[in-house]
Amino acid sequence: MPLENTTFDQAHHTGSYPDAAAMVAALMPEQPVYCVRPHVLRGTARRFVDAFPGSVLYAVKCNAEPMFLDALHAGGIRHFDTASLPEISAVAERLPDASCYFMHPVKQRGAIRAAYDDHGVRHFVVDHPDELAKIMTETGYSRDVVIIVRLATARGAAVYDLGGKFGASPRQAAELLETAHGAGYRVGLSFHVGSQCMTPGSYTAALRLAAHVVELARVPLSVVDIGGGFPVAYVGLTPPPLDDYLEAIAAGLSQIDLPGDHEVWCEPGRALVAAGASLVVRVELRKDNFLYINDGVYGSLSDLKYAGLRFPMRVLRPEGSRVEVLADDFGDFSLFGPTCDPVDVMEGPYRLAADVREGDYIEIGQAGAYTIELRTDFNGFYPDRFVEVEDDAFLPSDEMEPCQRLSQAAE
Repeated sequence: MPLENTTFDQAHHTGSYPDAAAMVAALMPEQPVYCVRPHVLRGTARRFVDAFPGSVLYAVKCNAEPMFLDALHAGGIRHFDTASLPEISAVAERLPDASCYFMHPVKQRGAIRAAYDDHGVRHFVVDHPDELAKIMTETGYSRDVVIIVRLATARGAAVYDLGGKFGASPRQAAELLETAHGAGYRVGLSFHVGSQCMTPGSYTAALRLAAHVVELARVPLSVVDIGGGFPVAYVGLTPPPLDDYLEAIAAGLSQIDLPGDHEVWCEPGRALVAAGASLVVRVELRKDNFLYINDGVYGSLSDLKYAGLRFPMRVLRPEGSRVEVLADDFGDFSLFGPTCDPVDVMEGPYRLAADVREGDYIEIGQAGAYTIELRTDFNGFYPDRFVEVEDDAFLPSDEMEPCQRLSQAAE
């Protein structure tokens, strides 16, 4: 079970509110604030666990904050894709009944030993013979280890390509499977079609390649790990429904000769946590259609620049003891982050209330994925304030225009 304290450390967690507007009315925050929705995280986790025909491994790299881990655990997540010893330790200490899997293809020897000896990790990914030899040595050639071979696959229509840095060719993957199985280990095969993959058929194609590897290796697979890449909606980017991906995965799995006791895994990250938080920033200055805000590329918003994703946004304007959500008369804006670096710009254009001004706040939706993990303290700016909110997830709408509402300050 999770630790008894299932909220953020009190130094960073500053209460619960009906919504972001109520938080602004109550706090008038000087710094960015993450508005976390644990109920959304729990619901998303339950839906994914119920729908996927196998084990769901949450990709901890996407967001390792304790409250997110707790909410996912409460929603049924018991397996965690971890890429480093600190991630393994964080999950093990927070969620003692959870299982961790060391899914980074290149690992430090000391991390392998500690993962195996101290945390009971038994599943390790490789994509090279030297890494296989490293794992065998550092785990004392223990045959309770399961070797998962990472296969390189085509990117498909994904925002980030994960195939260039990791993954073995089909022939290399087959040789690794043969070597590990011949040494007495159970083996599996994994791949990753790329983050924010918009084409379900990419999974079918990757599994077709996996079937070819199985034919080459002629060894029984204990695990087929179809990786992550499951997308979420952003402004102007609406992915196919999850059922389409599950059908594509089922079609691909049907092509592989698998033993009856095999396991199927997936590693969602963004799909589980993106909708679980929004970020509230403040406008510090307006220059024509450029807005200077108190978070940026070096903080929570690198995906706006480097991935080109367009998060839903709405303006919150304090008016005495209440906050108005501006809902009409839109203009196009670019954003500057708070640092002195000229790279700290998000060109957009972003649709916001045309009369947005200094002192207004902007709520940015779909901010639960990667925003928190990619923060730096460059120039002394580091967003680390969190609240809970009770409203539904702030998602993109067809009109990309929010509904107007008023919210009273908390008593």
